[in-house]
Amino acid sequence: MGRVTERRKVIRIRDGAVSSRPDTLVAEEPLEIHLNGKPLAITMRTPGDDFALAAGFLVSEGVLANAYDLQNIVYCAGATVDGSNSYNVVDVRTSPDVVMPDITLERNVYTTSSCGLCGKASLDAVRTTARWPIADTPPVRVEPALLASLPDRLRAAQRVFDRTGGLHAAALFSEAGELLDIREDVGRHNAVDKLVGRALQNGDLPLSRVILLVSGRASFELAQKAVMAGIPVLAAVSAPSSLAVDLAAETGLTLVGFLRGSNMNVYAGEDRIALQATATQG
Repeated sequence: MGRVTERRKVIRIRDGAVSSRPDTLVAEEPLEIHLNGKPLAITMRTPGDDFALAAGFLVSEGVLANAYDLQNIVYCAGATVDGSNSYNVVDVRTSPDVVMPDITLERNVYTTSSCGLCGKASLDAVRTTARWPIADTPPVRVEPALLASLPDRLRAAQRVFDRTGGLHAAALFSEAGELLDIREDVGRHNAVDKLVGRALQNGDLPLSRVILLVSGRASFELAQKAVMAGIPVLAAVSAPSSLAVDLAAETGLTLVGFLRGSNMNVYAGEDRIALQATATQG
């Protein structure tokens, strides 16, 4: 749809010299997600991969688990006053045997491009709704050197970031470091939802043999989405939150933060990291 980026006039000041020029910005628009005709959530996202985003969101909510749960996803017609389609409202139709969540005014959620689900429930809620316990998956062993190489591979694949400098990215890598998929979005949690949603549509869930790398920090929402998709390893170039670490420890998720160059911090699930040296007490 050509809506990933937009052009705006900008005044540039460089070493005291002032000039005017058009600048390329990442687009940000609301996406309203309906579930079987009923409004469920609104998220601010970069347009594109909207169906995958909606499907991935419903995986993290425990509604969808495989491609058979999903009947279809469509844009809602007549989403504007004049009856035209804004392509900002999608309706997800599930198979008849899928158990529906309680959609109430309290359950209706608004997500932002920065924080994911605001006020999302506790660790217990994730632990009880996860379809694929990570601790039960076949063991994955990752070399630190392989992890260290992933941020550069992620950055090299960020096409829209090169034009705007304003996008987060999330990518799936194999145990051998092969880039399997990458998505960009103004919201890091949206980028992850797009990855997970595409995996659901392709019949690839659970993602029990992959590494998820995110370009920013590792929040509770991102750890939650990894756990709900059965992903055993989550790595971030920035810091995790305390609740993300707690969730990782509770569920067996391997959580790596501050992945920069050859340096990294392993906050949970260190058994999947092929550590050579003896850890020193700090």
